[in-house]
Amino acid sequence: MPDYVNWFRHSTPYINTHRDCTFVVLLPGEAMAHPNFTNIIHDIMLLNSLGVRLVLVHGSRPQIEERLSLRGLPSRYHDDLRITDMDTLAAVMEAVGSLRISIEAQLCTAPSGQRSRLRVVSGNLVTAKPIGVVEGVDYHHTGEVRRIDRKAISQHLDEQAIVLLSSLGYSPTGEVFNLACEDVATSAAAALGADKLILLGPDIGILDGEGNLQRELRTTQATPLLQQLGHSLPGNLLQAACKACANGVRRSHIVSFAEDGAILTELFTRDGGGTLVSQEAFESIRPATIDDVAGLVELLRPLEEAGILVRRSREMLETEIGQFTLIERDGALIGCAALYPLEGSTAGELACVAIDPAYRHGQRGDQLLTHIERQCKQLGLDTLFVLTTRTAHWFRERGFVPSTVERLPAKRASLYNYQRNSKVFEKAL
Repeated sequence: MPDYVNWFRHSTPYINTHRDCTFVVLLPGEAMAHPNFTNIIHDIMLLNSLGVRLVLVHGSRPQIEERLSLRGLPSRYHDDLRITDMDTLAAVMEAVGSLRISIEAQLCTAPSGQRSRLRVVSGNLVTAKPIGVVEGVDYHHTGEVRRIDRKAISQHLDEQAIVLLSSLGYSPTGEVFNLACEDVATSAAAALGADKLILLGPDIGILDGEGNLQRELRTTQATPLLQQLGHSLPGNLLQAACKACANGVRRSHIVSFAEDGAILTELFTRDGGGTLVSQEAFESIRPATIDDVAGLVELLRPLEEAGILVRRSREMLETEIGQFTLIERDGALIGCAALYPLEGSTAGELACVAIDPAYRHGQRGDQLLTHIERQCKQLGLDTLFVLTTRTAHWFRERGFVPSTVERLPAKRASLYNYQRNSKVFEKAL
C-alpha cells in the first residue's frame, strides 16, 4: 500500500496536466493480436475517464496476411507498401471491419460499478488519394492520407467520445483505399494539433544495436537508428514519431504493447518506461526565475536537513534567485547550482550544488559545473571557489585543489563560518 500511495501522489501532477489534452494512439495489428490487448483497452478506458481526449488508430497488417493466406492470395509489396488490387482490397476490408467491430465492442464494455459506458465514434473521417504508379508499379487501391476531418473529430472529442480511425480512407468519388496506419496516425495528430502521439510496438521502446533502451531521442538523433531498424515495425514507428514531431506534435512516445501498464507508466511517471521522441530536449539547463523558488525549496530541503548545505530561507532564495542555474526535467526541478561573483576580485563562488537523489547517476552535476564555468568565463572570472563539508572528493575529481580561507577575497573571508568548518577548494579557469 505505501508504494501505491506514493505512486498515486506523484502521478497527480500528470493527471492534471493530461486532462483535456488530445492524444492520438496507434494500435498496430500486432498489438491487437497480443494477449495483453485487453489490458491496453482497460488503460485506454482509464485515460478517457481522466479527461484525456483520445483518437485511436488501428492497423491490420497481420490480420490481412491471415485472410490473404486463407484465400490463397499472394502478398505483394513494393518499397514496403502493399499493392492492393481488387482481390486484396476485399481481404483488407474484411480484416479492418472485423477489427473495428472488436475494438468498439471491447471499449463499450463498462467496467464493474460504472453505470454509463463510453461512446466510440468511427466513420468516413479520413479522405484518401491513390498513390498511383511509382517506378512502373501500379499500387491500385493503396493510397495515402489526403485530409483528416478535423472539425468532425474535434466535435466528437468535445462530447467525450473516443474517435476510432482505421487504415481505410475514402475518396470523394467513393473509392476505398488501403492506407498505412502510421500515415493515418501522424496525419491525424498533426491535423488535430495533438499534444501527444503514442505508438505501441513489440519492444519496451526503441532499442539500439546492443539492445539498450533509448529513453529520449531528439529527431536529429534518430537517423542512424532509422537506418539500423529499416522497415521493421519499430523502424516504422520511429519514422512516424519523427514525422509527427516535424509536423508540430511536441512529443511522441513509443511503448510496448506486450508490457502490462506500459502506457500508464509512460504518461504518469517522470521517467516513463518507453522512448520519448521530441524536437526539443526533454531535460534542459536554464536560469532560475522567481517562479522556481518553491521547487528550489523542495530540492534543497533534504540536503539542508542533512547538514550538507547551508540552510537558506525562502526569502533569501527569492532575493538570490538570479544566481541559480537549474536542471528541469518535464517541468520538475531535479538539479541546481548557484554562482556568486565575489566582490573586489575576479573570482566566483560555486554554491548550492544539488541533484535530486533519483538522478544522481547521470552526470548532471558535471553538466551544471560545465555550465557554471562557462558563466564564469563570460563574466571575466578566472577562479572558482567552493566551500564544502561532505563532498570534497567530488570536487577534487573535477580539478579543484585544496585552498585556504585566506585565499578567499577579503569580504567573503570575513563571512566564513568557523563553526561549520567547511573545506575550501579552488579551480583556475
